[in-house]
Amino acid sequence: MREAVTGAKRIVVKVGSSSLTTAAGGIDGERVSSLVDALAKLIDDGREVVLVSSGAIAAGLAPLGLRRRPRDLATQQAAASVGQGLLIGHYAASFARFGRTVGQVLLTADDVTRRAHYRNAYRTLRKLLDLEAVPIVNENDTVATDEIRFGDNDRLAALVAALVEADLLVLLSDVDALYTGDPARPESRRIDEVRGDDDLAGVTIGKTGKAGVGTGGMVTKVEAARIATGAGIPVVLTAAPLATAALTGEPVGTFFHREPSKPAARLFWLAHATTPRGRLHLDPGAVQAIVVRRKSLLPAGITAVDGSFTAGEPVDLVDAGSGVPVARGLVNYDAVELPVLLGRSTKDLDPDYRREVVHRDDLVLL
Repeated sequence: MREAVTGAKRIVVKVGSSSLTTAAGGIDGERVSSLVDALAKLIDDGREVVLVSSGAIAAGLAPLGLRRRPRDLATQQAAASVGQGLLIGHYAASFARFGRTVGQVLLTADDVTRRAHYRNAYRTLRKLLDLEAVPIVNENDTVATDEIRFGDNDRLAALVAALVEADLLVLLSDVDALYTGDPARPESRRIDEVRGDDDLAGVTIGKTGKAGVGTGGMVTKVEAARIATGAGIPVVLTAAPLATAALTGEPVGTFFHREPSKPAARLFWLAHATTPRGRLHLDPGAVQAIVVRRKSLLPAGITAVDGSFTAGEPVDLVDAGSGVPVARGLVNYDAVELPVLLGRSTKDLDPDYRREVVHRDDLVLL
């Protein structure tokens, strides 16, 4: 038995579209009921559960006469508009069998990338749990733009797990575990545990599954596991039919061990829950100062500026030689102010421009 699972008091469970819907796109009531049975048992045992559920777009396909997931945004949003009500209706009816009330929480990227919205989302989820309701989280696909291709809610689930300070994240999909390659190939080997990136060396990670109703795939699940374990939260990845076994601590699926040290909440937010508004290209000396010596970024080390941003927004700090982001930080200047400052020593600047471009307390290495 996995003690990290059996001892978890607050659990975030994410389920994908393909695990809830039929091949034709409608909601499979039996699958929903089976998942709710497993979650209700946890709640009856005194545990707190937050469910992150995909499926709105997939659930809206059949009622609208659509044979497959549409490619254009407007039709996706229309399908989500029809499907979200059907999805939450199924959950409400199924949890009602156990005398449980559900609360719908629809989030967009702004709700997890803007700090004030992030805190508001936490307060809502916390209050629902205090009131013994079951929060059911999904992206607000009816108004989403980039978020509608957010990775099938996997990253969102990891951010929600960190937001509510969960003890465990369980990712349910149509694959029973992480494999070294395509599970259909005989040479592929199941990976039982992941303790770090070394355990993922040589692993070939696939994208969207055969059902074609989701947007993620194993790549987004592994990335979600990295985010959660980096926040000190262990992760179980397995198939939805194995939910009961996974949640009772049986050694099914793949178990991702948490990182021993947990970052400060603010730095975690900066690294994983923000979208950079621009890029600052750094010379080798600035890269060394940021990465090795953990110093603030000064104008002298910047060679170029990309993007349109204002003071206080997140930007990526990029190694000009390789083009690879090495850090992310909150910038102290508007984009239009920086070009005349590049490469100049702070002592040569007017007093109003002698502050750091990015202070070390507002920096996180990537």
